[in-house]
Amino acid sequence: MEKIGVVIPAYNETSTIDTVLTGLPKTLKVRGMTYQFVVIVVNDGSRDTTAALVAKHAGVVLINHLVNSGAGAATRTGLRYARETGYKYAITMDADGQHDPRDMQRVATELITSGQDMIIGSRLLNHRGMPWYRVLGNRGLTFITLLLFGVKVSDSQSGLKGLSHKALQRITFRSDRYAFCSEMIWRAHQEHLTIKEVPIQAIYTEYSLGKGQGNLGAGVTLVGQLVKHRIMEFIHG
Repeated sequence: MEKIGVVIPAYNETSTIDTVLTGLPKTLKVRGMTYQFVVIVVNDGSRDTTAALVAKHAGVVLINHLVNSGAGAATRTGLRYARETGYKYAITMDADGQHDPRDMQRVATELITSGQDMIIGSRLLNHRGMPWYRVLGNRGLTFITLLLFGVKVSDSQSGLKGLSHKALQRITFRSDRYAFCSEMIWRAHQEHLTIKEVPIQAIYTEYSLGKGQGNLGAGVTLVGQLVKHRIMEFIHG
């Protein structure tokens, strides 16, 4: 049975991680084949009970960062594990309950059936229920991704992505913080990998809205990180 690694970076997610893990499916049937989902949680130096809650779930791979290193660094660790363990595909998703397990399955199914190298679960192909300021902020960051890296997608900041075996082997990124979402797309473009988006419906709660890139300061910081990466790439070739 082929394995699909589901990489979940987690930092102080006591209030959501148990529900997220409980809701994830174990297998996926596509075109007569059964694939096994193997969940890889990277506990990014949490100071709460995140690690203990994850450890209660049989079959979940738990990787601990001793110190908080950022969502990008945690995702990189999880993808490295999936790559070195020989998984066929990988999915990245958030730990805050924002992603519907059915959308995760949808991304995985599209990854397997379409032959594309990267599938992005886009919240902006149908943004009904998404706060207006989130729509505006994500469109702004997506436009900046286009300007800096020449890659046109509708939702560059989506944490729900699927990677083919080829993408899993080829995509590397340096961003430790949230700029990694854009950088992953940029690196896929550099490697001439194919990218496709599918619509997803993000689940917003007061908790999830307070996480990630939800304020102006975080957005400005992210833009600064992207510009820095582009300049460094230009300087060093």
